[in-house]
Amino acid sequence: MLPKVKGPEMNDRDRVNDVLATEKYLITVANIAAWESSHSELHQDAVSICQELQECHRDLFNLMFKKGWYKLEAEEQQKLDQAYKQFSNYSTQFPYTTQAH
Repeated sequence: MLPKVKGPEMNDRDRVNDVLATEKYLITVANIAAWESSHSELHQDAVSICQELQECHRDLFNLMFKKGWYKLEAEEQQKLDQAYKQFSNYSTQFPYTTQAH
C-alpha cells in the first residue's frame, strides 16, 4: 500500500514549519537592524529583539524535533572522520597560526 499523498491544506507540521521560516526571516532582519543602528538605544532594542526571536525559534525547533517533524540522521563515524580530516587540512591555508609559541 502506497503512503497517502498529502493535499494542499496545511496541517500542524506545516503551520509550525511556516512560523519557523518566518522566525528565521525576522531574526535576519533584526540582526541587520542591530548591525546598522547608529543610535545606541535603538541598537540595544534591536539586540533584545534578536534574542527574543532566537529564543522563540529555539522553542519552535525543539517542538518540531520532539514531534519528529524535524529529523536528523546520524552519520557514519568514518564519514565524520573523513570530513574532520578534510576541513582540518584547510587550516593550513589560514593566514595566521593557532600553534602556541
